[in-house]
Amino acid sequence: MKFIDFFAGVGGFRRGMELAGHECVGFCEFDKFATASYTSMHLLTQEQREFLDKMPLKQRQKEILKEEYRNGEWYANDIRRVYAGDIPKADCWCFGFPCQDISVAGKQAGFQGNRSSLFFRVMYLVGQLKEEDKPTYLFIENVKNLLSVNGGWDFARLLIEMERGGYDAEWQVLNSKDFGVPQNRERCFIIGHLRGRGSAEVFPVERADREDSIQIIGHRDGYRRNTQVFAQDGITEALSTCQGGGREHHVALPCFIDLCREGSKMTEQARCLKARYYKGASNHAGQDSGQEIANTLDTSCNQGIFVQVSEELVVYAVWYEKYQCYIAIRKLTPKECFRLQGWTDDYFEKAEFVNSDSQLYKQAGNGVTVTVIEAMARKLGQHRKEEQR
Repeated sequence: MKFIDFFAGVGGFRRGMELAGHECVGFCEFDKFATASYTSMHLLTQEQREFLDKMPLKQRQKEILKEEYRNGEWYANDIRRVYAGDIPKADCWCFGFPCQDISVAGKQAGFQGNRSSLFFRVMYLVGQLKEEDKPTYLFIENVKNLLSVNGGWDFARLLIEMERGGYDAEWQVLNSKDFGVPQNRERCFIIGHLRGRGSAEVFPVERADREDSIQIIGHRDGYRRNTQVFAQDGITEALSTCQGGGREHHVALPCFIDLCREGSKMTEQARCLKARYYKGASNHAGQDSGQEIANTLDTSCNQGIFVQVSEELVVYAVWYEKYQCYIAIRKLTPKECFRLQGWTDDYFEKAEFVNSDSQLYKQAGNGVTVTVIEAMARKLGQHRKEEQR
């Protein structure tokens, strides 16, 4: 099934649809930094990437926006300037229209806001097409608050607008944590079926088995979890577009350390930073690793330590008696934010190739979760095949 990716961001809809076997024939995205990531993640050839790699980042960001790097795929940067007749024919239009006017974190102006009203621009374009050229499906995403903003009247307006365009609608609220990623992210998904062409229901979409994404791997108290991103209960809060600020991009990281008791004292064997980070506190060498470690803890276990999690990452941790482990509150890395949205690291690295950390945080928070889209896209594809028989 062919689809168009509107309000594309970095292509979460695209990736989920492609994993389910569908084909993208074009995209529309206003933000130049997101467009750069999208192009790098989905459209560049290896030869083009090697050529761009020779340039400084700022020059690369500008260069990649040239048409030649999209390799013939249809693109528009502003949906308000798109003519319906220029859009490639597709079976499905995918779009998560801007949510800032609808989200509980915003002013909740609803469809009175300039950005969220772009939904009506999409429906206008649909209305400009001949019946045989209209997409069979509209695949829509927005925040859960879409159902209740302005007393529910805005959602009623959305349904009325879809009905006027010839589409029957079904919807469901899905949470990313139920689809293989440790993020508590509830979103409303809507499928519009063009009457006379697409009638099979896609919803309900059953949630995935969470045991696949949060697996206990054998800590004595059961608090260690085998996830790529750690949180105290295994699930992070929803990512936002705050570009790294606020608690949405921070995580409680359990730092599990082998402990041995010596009388009333506990000695920890974690790899830690050198004494200068302890403001003069004494330290001693670890017998096993040879790395310098923190001084012996007192019985209150309230002394903080610096734990070297990896070569690039050092975190400050304090002991939590309740969980019998050290807990460090730290900022998520951009790569971890992309992981929380269902992206594999190779796709993140392609986005990182053309963008700063601040833009990568924003892009992760703005996006849809790939695994959630994939689950719906697979079911949508199954029903499409049934309807064509």
